[in-house]
Amino acid sequence: MANQVTLQVQGMTCGNCVKSVKNGLSALSGVEKVNVQLETGNVDIEFNESQIDIKQITNTIENKGYTVGTKI
Repeated sequence: MANQVTLQVQGMTCGNCVKSVKNGLSALSGVEKVNVQLETGNVDIEFNESQIDIKQITNTIENKGYTVGTKI
């Protein structure tokens, strides 16, 4: 069963930032769908919690050089 979360990501300024976050998350096992909104900084993620958790998702975004705020 897929869970859904929206994270507030700070530091994204362009299309390449969006692509970096989306590609990084999409490559993770258990992530089923990613939607990145540059204007708002929101990243909507559908994932299978039996394969991946929020901490792994957050770490992946932060390793790309962005800051993850609180879950929405």
